[in-house]
Amino acid sequence: MTTQDLRSWIAKMDAAGEVQHISGAGREEEIGGIVDFYQRKAGNQAVLFDDIPGYPKGHRVVANILTSIKRIHLTLGHSADASAIDLVHFWRKHMKDAKAIPPQLVKTGALLENVSEGKDVDIFKIPVPKWHELDGGYYIGTGDMVVMKHRDTGWINYGAYRVQAHEPGVASIMCSKGKHGDIIMRSYHDKGEPCPIAVVCGMHPSLFMIAGLEIPYGKNEYDAAGGLIGEPVEVIHGPKTGLPIPAHAEIAFEGFVYPNDLILEGPLGEWTGYYAGGLKKEPAIRIETFMHRNNPILMGAIPGVPPDDDSFYRGTYRSGAVWNQLEAAGIPEVKGVWAHEAGGSRLWLTVAIKQLYAGHSKQAGLIASQCHAGAYANRFVVVVDDDIDPADMDKVLWAMCTRFDPREDLEVLKGCWSTVLDPMVYSENDRRNARVVIDACKPWHRRDTFPQVVRNSKDLDERIRAKFAKFLPRT
Repeated sequence: MTTQDLRSWIAKMDAAGEVQHISGAGREEEIGGIVDFYQRKAGNQAVLFDDIPGYPKGHRVVANILTSIKRIHLTLGHSADASAIDLVHFWRKHMKDAKAIPPQLVKTGALLENVSEGKDVDIFKIPVPKWHELDGGYYIGTGDMVVMKHRDTGWINYGAYRVQAHEPGVASIMCSKGKHGDIIMRSYHDKGEPCPIAVVCGMHPSLFMIAGLEIPYGKNEYDAAGGLIGEPVEVIHGPKTGLPIPAHAEIAFEGFVYPNDLILEGPLGEWTGYYAGGLKKEPAIRIETFMHRNNPILMGAIPGVPPDDDSFYRGTYRSGAVWNQLEAAGIPEVKGVWAHEAGGSRLWLTVAIKQLYAGHSKQAGLIASQCHAGAYANRFVVVVDDDIDPADMDKVLWAMCTRFDPREDLEVLKGCWSTVLDPMVYSENDRRNARVVIDACKPWHRRDTFPQVVRNSKDLDERIRAKFAKFLPRT
C-alpha cells in the first residue's frame, strides 16, 4: 500500500479513532443526510460508508475528511496535538520554503485495475450520492482534482471544481470566471478546439488540499503536491488525453469539453451555505475513458453551511497566505491572520497587528481585502490590535464593540471580485460584490490614553499558576 493513496490515509485515521464506519446508508438521501449531521460541528469524525444498497460490498464513499484540525495535522504528518495556529504557521513557512518536486511518470498503477472506454463507460457504477436534499443531481466531483493542460504554454494545472454526473458517459464542470480551469478551457475554445480534461475522484487528501489552494498562475499543482508530501507524485498518462493522473487514485475519468457544448447543471448546496447558482448551463464533459480500482472509494468534500468539508481546511492555509502577502506588500508587525470557517474561509478575515503609525491598521485591512489570497468572495476584513487573538471570535467581537467607531473606521469597497456562488453578488451576469473593512484597533491618537483592559497582569498570572496550577482550566 502506497502512502500516496486514499486507503493509507483511511487506515491512519482509523488507527487514530478518527473514522466512523456506517453500513447500509442509501445514496439518494441517507449518505448526504448523515454527512450533514457530521459537518454541523468541526472536529467530528470522518465517515466511511459501505454496504450501499444497489452496489457491491466494497464500493465505498468517504466524507467529512478534513473538518478536524487533528486530521489535517495527521494528514500532513504533524503531531495530533498541534493547534490551529500551528497550522497557520506551518502554511506560512511551507509557502516560503517548500521545494517544488515534479511528478514521476510510472508505467502502471492501481487506478488501471478496471478500465472502460467508449460505450462501455458508466460512471454510475460508482455510488455517487445526492449530497443535499435539493441538489439538482449527483455530484461525483466534490473532493476531486480536475486536471487540464494549457493549449499554448503546456502549463499543467489541477483544481477542485464541482463535477455533476448526468449520464453514463456525460458529466459537467462548473468553473468560476477567472479561475485557472476557466482560463485553460478558453485557451482551446477561443480557437474552436475541444479541451482535454481528466477528473480524479478519490486520492490522498494531501493532493486534494493542493487542488483547493491558490497556487500561482502558471505553476504546476503536482510540483506543489510533491513538495507538500516530500516525494514525487506518481502519475500515469491518461490513455486518450495524455494528461497526468495519480497512479494510485481510486476513480478517474477523462475526455473532452467541446466549444459551446453546454448542459443544464445544478443546483448544488455550496460553500456559502446556500443553493447558490441555480440551474444553469455549464460545459459538458464527454467521457472517453473511465478507470477505477477494485472496490473503489469515492471521496466527498461536501460544501454546505460552514464549517464544511469544502472550506474548513482552507482557512488555515488562507490565513498563512494572506499573512505572507501582507508582509510582501510591506505591512509591518502583522501578528496574526484568521480566515474564519463561518465564512467558508473566504468571507471573513481577521488581521491582528501591532500599530506602528497612524493609518497602519486601515492600510493592513485594505490590502488584506484585495491581495490575491484574500480578494475572492470576501465580505468582511476586521483589523484588531495584537492583544486580540484573531481566531477567538469572542475577543474579535469585543474589539469591534469597544474599539470601532462607525464614523471613522468603516470602509465600504464596491465592485470587488466574487462569484455567482455568493448569494449577495450583484447579479448572475455581474459577479462582483461589495465588502467592508473594519478598523477595530484602538484609535491611534488615543493609544496612550485608551482605558486599560480588565485582565490579570502577566506577573499575577505567573504567581497564580505557580500556586494554583492544578485548579486552573487548561485554556
